[in-house]
Amino acid sequence: MKTIIIYAGAALAEIAGCFAFWAWLRLGHNIGWLLPGVVSLAIFALLLTQVDTSFAGRAYAAYGGIYIVSSLIWLWLVEGKLPDQWDMLGATICLLGAGIILFGPRSVVS
Repeated sequence: MKTIIIYAGAALAEIAGCFAFWAWLRLGHNIGWLLPGVVSLAIFALLLTQVDTSFAGRAYAAYGGIYIVSSLIWLWLVEGKLPDQWDMLGATICLLGAGIILFGPRSVVS
């Protein structure tokens, strides 16, 4: 459960950080949006180091599914656009894949 909470926090931090850059470059907002964006992206990176796994690549791969679902929640709650059935199907497939990566049994290889 701790890992999922870390991933959710990381996703919020990453999406918020990236959105700050989007707001500046695409929406014409003030350059002042970049400072909280950079801080948010640093928090994202720090959170991912807290995942209990021996390999960074595995932590990042499993995080991908959480990120996709979180992005669609952002689309809905922040941008006001309800995800469609294709968004939901794709997110479900990705979340299943992330679960397999994160919780699948591992063999011990020397």
